[in-house]
Amino acid sequence: MMRVVATAGLLVVLGATAGVAERNLIPTLDNRPDVCPDQPPEPEWMQNIDVRESYKRLLIQQIYRAESMKRIVDAQSCDCPIRYPTWEVAVRVYTERYASSEYWDVIEATSAYRRQANELRRAAMPICEAARNW
Repeated sequence: MMRVVATAGLLVVLGATAGVAERNLIPTLDNRPDVCPDQPPEPEWMQNIDVRESYKRLLIQQIYRAESMKRIVDAQSCDCPIRYPTWEVAVRVYTERYASSEYWDVIEATSAYRRQANELRRAAMPICEAARNW
């Protein structure tokens, strides 16, 4: 009997804790980033890209991410303009190299840029953490 009461009490406590945790996961409409609040926004045309072509947007985002990580490592600095440059370079790389590419070529390029960014991230992260900008 004592075991049943203890188990029931534990379930009540865990249920209450889970409820509080769940309430803390409610999304907000505030899209302000935690670091570098003046990050340049994506070009509007990218935000309005047709759903069927969203894979192109993903490629540009990965190019941007890889360029950002490379800039941090090269400069050994994580200042906001270095970490979050304008989108011009990423858009230019996409336009010059991939704008007329087939779907699977874009998917392969996206994976390659993601791998590159992830590799560079290992070196960039400590630089940005030291600058309290991660």
